[in-house]
Amino acid sequence: MKTPQFDVSSSYPELEPVRTAIREFLAADPAMKTPHADSWSHFDAAFSRRLGAAGFIGMTWPKRYGGGERSSLERYVVVEELCAAGAPSAAHWIADRQTGPQILRFGTEEQRERLLPAIARGECYCAIGMSEPESGSDLASVRTRATRDGDGWVINGRKIWTSYAHQSHYLLALCRTGTGPEATRQQGLSQMLIPLDTPGISLRPIVNMAGKHDFNEVLFEDVHVSADSILGQEGAGWSQVISELAFERSGPERFLSSFVLLEAFVASARRTPSPEQTTLIGSLIARLVPLRGMSMAVAAQLGRGESPNFEAALVKETGSMFEQDIGERLLGEIAEQADPGSTRHLNRLFAETVLSAPSYSLRGGTREILRGIIAREMGLR
Repeated sequence: MKTPQFDVSSSYPELEPVRTAIREFLAADPAMKTPHADSWSHFDAAFSRRLGAAGFIGMTWPKRYGGGERSSLERYVVVEELCAAGAPSAAHWIADRQTGPQILRFGTEEQRERLLPAIARGECYCAIGMSEPESGSDLASVRTRATRDGDGWVINGRKIWTSYAHQSHYLLALCRTGTGPEATRQQGLSQMLIPLDTPGISLRPIVNMAGKHDFNEVLFEDVHVSADSILGQEGAGWSQVISELAFERSGPERFLSSFVLLEAFVASARRTPSPEQTTLIGSLIARLVPLRGMSMAVAAQLGRGESPNFEAALVKETGSMFEQDIGERLLGEIAEQADPGSTRHLNRLFAETVLSAPSYSLRGGTREILRGIIAREMGLR
């Protein structure tokens, strides 16, 4: 299998060994016989376990929690290679990208010791519990409530668009815990680590237009959880979840979801390239290179413990436009050949991209929300 060439050795020579290691891993792994567009939405628990056993999950965490104590840019290289190669990474993705770092930063020692090593092994999977029905992208309007009950909590409410909740072990949910007139909007919110096998939790599958069951609605009906289910400080959920969004919005997955399609198209066009194809490929690569630089800069900021929310929003918004444009701009070239069941690599990848692309500007924050964040930081609103 030909691996994509993202050579940064001249700028970051220390990253070359880890890039070589992950490429060798992917070249030998059986899951890579069928690479996918939007690969980090493809669930393969066995692949995630093999990846964890090789030390490629939880890379930046302390070794006492199963991590590798590697740099944020070394982890970036691994994520980049997984996306560029089309590896099926959904099982461990959320836990490695954001739930684990949240536990490491805000969790108790007991939570860290119990959950982080299992995540790093690729054996513990997590889902995001932010969005709710009738709330759109207004995260501060959440109504799911956690009420104190003796030494624990009782949770009632609903979450929606919860990717792979049906195959995950924990949900990190934003709940309203405050009581009083001041506990509205951003006030009185807390994050809760909820085991998804807890009695009272039920899931309703949401099947997308591609016929896939990724999303779920999660219902809580008098769900009793222990006192230590709260993550971080009670009432600090808003500031915690905002810091979590920087991890969610800034990675290479925000502009590489369609990269395997672009690479396959380049390989096909290389045989007899037309002037129009050459111009198209050049214009897309000219957008990809600065996006990658922006994303790597945010990774470095996160590695320093910063919270680059504005910069992450820029990466997410411009990245989503780019990866959607790949499918749209290739439409005239290969539309008649698109077939999700095709045995031809290019045709199948194009079909996967077309079916997945509408979600790119929704997941991780809608276009309108992200542009609002950007405008506010720039003093335009």
